[in-house]
Amino acid sequence: MGFPTKVQLIKRKDSEQWYINFPAALARAMQFQRGETVEWIIEDRAQLVLRRRTPPSSALKKTKPAQP
Repeated sequence: MGFPTKVQLIKRKDSEQWYINFPAALARAMQFQRGETVEWIIEDRAQLVLRRRTPPSSALKKTKPAQP
């Protein structure tokens, strides 16, 4: 299931800013933190990828057993 979101544009006298807001449910599911730094990557003209620069460790990550 996707989360439809509108792209917003704010034009000022000498500049413009584009905004894309995250639905709260998506931000909570991703466990974003206030002030967290992310980066946008243009995959192609249809896909914009958001990547965490320092992702949290996975709760499901397997650890290797100790070698005897």
